[in-house]
Amino acid sequence: MCEHNQCCGIHSSKWIFYLVAITLGVIGGLSEIGIVEQIGKSCSEIFIRIFKCISMPIISLSVIVALTGSGSDKTMNRLWRKALKYTLTTTVVAATVSAILYLIISPSNVGMNFDTPENSIVNTDYTKYLLEIIPDNIIGAFSEHKVLSILLISVIFGISIRSIEDTKAKEVLKSFFDGLHSIFFTITKFIVKILPLGLFGFVLVSVKELRDGMDLNGMGKYFLVIILANILQGLVVLPAVLAVKKINPLRNFKAMMPVLSVAFFTKSSSGTLPLTIEAAEQRLGVKQEVSRFVLPLCTTINMNGCAAFIFTTVVYIMQNYGIEISGLTILTWILISTLAAVGNAGVPMGCFFLSASLLSSMDVPMPLLGMILPIYSVIDMLETSLNVWSDSCVASIVNKESENYLV
Repeated sequence: MCEHNQCCGIHSSKWIFYLVAITLGVIGGLSEIGIVEQIGKSCSEIFIRIFKCISMPIISLSVIVALTGSGSDKTMNRLWRKALKYTLTTTVVAATVSAILYLIISPSNVGMNFDTPENSIVNTDYTKYLLEIIPDNIIGAFSEHKVLSILLISVIFGISIRSIEDTKAKEVLKSFFDGLHSIFFTITKFIVKILPLGLFGFVLVSVKELRDGMDLNGMGKYFLVIILANILQGLVVLPAVLAVKKINPLRNFKAMMPVLSVAFFTKSSSGTLPLTIEAAEQRLGVKQEVSRFVLPLCTTINMNGCAAFIFTTVVYIMQNYGIEISGLTILTWILISTLAAVGNAGVPMGCFFLSASLLSSMDVPMPLLGMILPIYSVIDMLETSLNVWSDSCVASIVNKESENYLV
């Protein structure tokens, strides 16, 4: 009880800091004081740089740690295949739902004038872009923020380490990557603690743009697409999948409600993982062999909410940049957002990091990300709850399908 009250107090103080940062950002943006505007702009630029710097290592290490954490025996391989099957299926559906909603709602552009560079993404060959997923330089993939190349490298590393026959060498490598993952997770938590500074900068820049005549008519529909995509995935798609597998979705939802509440406020599926495992085992009856393998894996690669956010955000910003959103573009980004979401870290703002990296890798300007950030905290809460709910659904399905070979 004390720990719960302490957590509530911590989250309350965070909201106070966020509110203060937003208020100061609004005041600064309206002040027309040069030095204040410069400080705000510097803060926003610094945090964009931080996001770009830390996102790639987190993505890579999360995938490697998830893959190396699994066993290599037949039972674990079966669990791995089933978890991967349902993870990819639900994530593709989440991206597809957001694409359909995007086409129906059709968000309009904001009133910003972008300068199109000579080598604009308008002329980008998506086939070539997909072929470039295969890197010719491992270090270059990280320095150039090639998200999908990094995912490929990380999957190869993870599977290779998992397949090493030398037990001692395998344990050394696993410990090494676990340690690195913990370091970057700690760094991320520190960044979240100082996030009000970045929030101040982003709000100030956004208010200044509004003051200069920016039109935000399309932003409301953009947010509506993301929110509806998360709600439909969580309350319609996933329950339907459970029902098809003859699992009571209402019972599962009630059992996971306390954990989903924690996920909502912490905005971290990784941080909620111990509670998720406990609820799955004690409330849903998921076997330990399943819960303690599938759930940590899903925490890293099962990101339904992230897929919806990445698709909607990247396509919307590309649209604002003057790029034609064709049917091929939609299909391509359903695929890319699915693959990118699989590599998302289960930490606060993981989807935001990924979207920034994808846009950066294509040289697409990112000022709109600064305008999204003030409300992203709420979106992140909803996405995290959806991700944890999806994790529990996958665990329940794998558990049911594994009854024949798990005692």
